[in-house]
Amino acid sequence: MTWFTPAARAAKQATRDIPIVIALAGNPVETGLVESLARPGGNVTGMSSVGAELAGKTVELIRDLLPSARRVAALANAPDPFSGPFIEQIRLSGQATGVMIDAVMIRGAEELEAAFPAMVQKRPDAIIVQASLPTKRVAELALRYRIPSVSVIRGFTEEGGLMTYSAAEADMYRHAAIYVDKVLKGAKPADLPVEQPTKFELVINLKTAKALGLNVSRDFLLRADEVIE
Repeated sequence: MTWFTPAARAAKQATRDIPIVIALAGNPVETGLVESLARPGGNVTGMSSVGAELAGKTVELIRDLLPSARRVAALANAPDPFSGPFIEQIRLSGQATGVMIDAVMIRGAEELEAAFPAMVQKRPDAIIVQASLPTKRVAELALRYRIPSVSVIRGFTEEGGLMTYSAAEADMYRHAAIYVDKVLKGAKPADLPVEQPTKFELVINLKTAKALGLNVSRDFLLRADEVIE
């Protein structure tokens, strides 16, 4: 069982025979993990997080939370194949909402420290963070540089990020366990369609909002599935 696209890709490169269940991976067709959702082919199946589409949705959420937002940075993990669909969906959403998107490609953890001072010069109203980056460190840097930060994995808000919009991860892990059970009972990954999430969660870290001096409207808070105080 793997978590996120880089681990799934590494496992697939290591074996074409041992079954691989993806517990959480963004857009597995676009990143080459499976041939299609209905007919995965090969030895990989499991759960798609539709992370790229969710990242695009966060642009709309940023505008709802910060109506004056006009420029958003997208912090992407360049070696991760998922960075392509991630940036593409954010740019499409930016075009639809009138938000300028600045893609910031990070090729190693050591580049994070230098990325923020360079990013601040363009005065982004918020940043969207790819989940396979070191999210805790990103959350800390975003708070230090006073930039509202958003991601598509729930744990990011627990680490200090401002907001996440994600698939309900606990449900996805439970479904991934069902895949493992089926495989251990003889099912072939090639015959098990990849599932997509049906439940999504909006989580807001109100403590981070207060530290940034943001006034989150009551209406927006009521939309949240969870508010961290």
